[in-house]
Amino acid sequence: MATAARRAPTMHDVAARAGVSHQTVSRVLNGHETVRPETRDRVLEAIAHLGYRRNLAARTLVTSRTRAIGVLALATPDFGPTSSLHAIERATRDAGYQPLITSTPPDAEAMRTSLEFLLDQAIEALVVIAPYQPMLDALDRAGIALPVVTLQSGDGPGVAASVDQRAGAALAARHLLERGHRRIQQITGPVGFLEAAIRREAVDAELRAAGIEPGEAVPGDWTVESGYRAGAAIAPDTTAVICGNDQMALGLLHALVESGRRVPDDVSVVGFDDIPEAAHSLPPLTTVRQEFAEVGRRAVAHLVGVLDGGRSASAAIEPVAPVLVRRASVRAV
Repeated sequence: MATAARRAPTMHDVAARAGVSHQTVSRVLNGHETVRPETRDRVLEAIAHLGYRRNLAARTLVTSRTRAIGVLALATPDFGPTSSLHAIERATRDAGYQPLITSTPPDAEAMRTSLEFLLDQAIEALVVIAPYQPMLDALDRAGIALPVVTLQSGDGPGVAASVDQRAGAALAARHLLERGHRRIQQITGPVGFLEAAIRREAVDAELRAAGIEPGEAVPGDWTVESGYRAGAAIAPDTTAVICGNDQMALGLLHALVESGRRVPDDVSVVGFDDIPEAAHSLPPLTTVRQEFAEVGRRAVAHLVGVLDGGRSASAAIEPVAPVLVRRASVRAV
């Protein structure tokens, strides 16, 4: 004979066990300070004993709010997006909201499906970690009528939170120019990534402003392996290379050493991001630090300000300033 399914405990069950009204239980759950400490303790004990869990759907019907912020990220293990994602999750919880996170591969149909999934959860706002142009295009086509923040530089729907990519690339180029380098190449990020294009353009602009024609750019794909492969395309007379991220710079260091070119004696190398491994390469890598966690925190602060009524949804978010971290992979010519 089948056993009847056990009924989930309700707020009224908690109230009966604690000897209080269900309104008092509600006040405890919502953090009201008017509840006496001993009453709060009885309610919390009853909740733990019964295994009571709040019914989000019922709460939404009462309050017309889910207090949920959706987060859509490109499926990647890269250091920057992952660091921002962790900061977004923590900042959302600290603000009293619930993060709902999903990732998507870089194809249009998957991105559309992921967006629809988040919107079906009745989220109140959306963060999109969107350094990839097709992802922004999918977001634009969706016509989302919620507060949206995208983590990217350049034009796109919603409000953007980012590190100032042009300033960061300019820091790298000026650092080399000030040390006498005139034959400079770049290993760039992949086509379609907005920040890769912005960094390349900013470096080229700095070189041309100094009267120098940029060396031929070598395309990469953000991976260590692509930086290693790019080593074969670094011209014999190049004295410095600016890499689109630190992983490619680490791969380049390996390739240069294998080819008999010393860093920094023969070739100086600059990365971008300041991943933890950058300080421990041989030689330690000069790079441009991006405060990814701060970008995530600013995105959440903007959305919470909008949802709580104190900030305009269209208000700009101040870009985070990059920092040049000087290490041993660069020397003066």
